[in-house]
Amino acid sequence: MAPRLGPSSQVILGILASAGPQTPYAIKQIVARTVGAYWPFPHAQIYAETARLAELGLASETQEERSLHRKQYAITPAGRSALDAWLAAPTPEPAQFRDLGLLKLAFGSLASPEARRALNADQAAAHEERRQTYERYATLPIDPYLRATLELGLRYERAAVEFWQGRPTGDDRA
Repeated sequence: MAPRLGPSSQVILGILASAGPQTPYAIKQIVARTVGAYWPFPHAQIYAETARLAELGLASETQEERSLHRKQYAITPAGRSALDAWLAAPTPEPAQFRDLGLLKLAFGSLASPEARRALNADQAAAHEERRQTYERYATLPIDPYLRATLELGLRYERAAVEFWQGRPTGDDRA
């Protein structure tokens, strides 16, 4: 029976396949500036998952010469096969969208005008900060498919800033 590989496993295999051998710390940095914006997972999980992938034979583990505690991982042919199978499989699941600001807005009629104003301002500022971060990433040379995900992220953040800046905040109930 094939091992169960979740999205976090596939992210790590994808990074090892595209960026070459990496330490878990380097993988964490790559995740932070690429897919972590829309597929976050705990950084501690990277360390556990790279070791698990090595145990499964999907990644090789090499001790770095300059440090007894640093390990470097590389994708194996079996790992590449698992990644290829995952990439080729259909993805019928709907997108998951979790946004605490929108969840609070759903109950906005129960909040005071001050709380609604604060929510709008906080959300507009948070989305503006992410938009600026994505704009900086857009200046870097990156894989064209990562660039496509970045473009969707930019479009989303621009729309979210416009939405939150344009929300009525007074005694309205809309």
